[in-house]
Amino acid sequence: MKLQKLLSLTRKAIDDYQMISEGDRIAIGISGGKDSLTLLYALSELKRFYPVNFELTAISVDLGFHTYYTRIRDLCESLQVPFYVVNTNIKQIIFEERKEKHPCSLCAKLRKGALNEEAIRLNCNKIAYAHHKDDVVETMMMSLIYEGRFHTFAPVTVWDRTGLSLIRPLIYVNEADIVGFKNKYALPVFKNPCSADGNTTREYATELIKEINNKTPGVRERLFNAVSDGTLKEWHRRN
Repeated sequence: MKLQKLLSLTRKAIDDYQMISEGDRIAIGISGGKDSLTLLYALSELKRFYPVNFELTAISVDLGFHTYYTRIRDLCESLQVPFYVVNTNIKQIIFEERKEKHPCSLCAKLRKGALNEEAIRLNCNKIAYAHHKDDVVETMMMSLIYEGRFHTFAPVTVWDRTGLSLIRPLIYVNEADIVGFKNKYALPVFKNPCSADGNTTREYATELIKEINNKTPGVRERLFNAVSDGTLKEWHRRN
C-alpha cells in the first residue's frame, strides 16, 4: 500500500467520525508492531496538510522486558514526533507475582492505565490506537462467540473520568495493506517479547474468519459492513 492510499483511508475515518478537532494534543500508543508504526506514519504525514491544527506525541509502555527503542526513536525524530517510554513492572506483576494463566486481559488493563497516565502528564487530550478493519471484525466475532452479543469497539470513545478521548483512525485499513505498507516503507517493527503473544482468543477468531472467508470470499468485508452500517449507535457517522 502506498502512502497516498493510507492517508486517504485514515482521513476518511477521521472525517466520518470527527476524530480530530482544532488544537488537539494526540498521544499515539506505540507497541513497536506494524499497526502502531503505520498509524504514527499516517498521522504525522496527515498533520502536514489537514485543515485543523493538532499535535502528536508517541508513547511506548515498556512492560519490563527492557526493550530497545532506538530505531523507533529514530523514526519519530525523522517524522518530528516527540517520543516517550514509560517503564513499568507489568511483566513481574503478571508472570512472577500473580502467575496469570490468561495474562492478556490484565496486561491490557495495566498498559492502558500506564499509557493514560503518561498522556495526561504530557497534557494530551486524546489517545490514538492502531486498531484496523480486521480488528473490528475479529472483536465482533469474539463478542458473538464468547458473550452472545453483536458488539465491537467504537471509532471514538470518551472517558469522562480521565477527560481523555480514544480515537481509532485506521478502522478503514485492511491488515494486509498495513503489511504491505510496513514492507514498502521499511518500518522498524520488532517482535513482541511476551511469551503469550500469538496464543490468544483473538488468534482463534482471526483463523476462524480467515477460514470462512476462504470458503466464501467477501465475508470479511460484509462482516465489517454489518458493523459500520448496522445498529451500533457508536458507529453512526458524525459528518
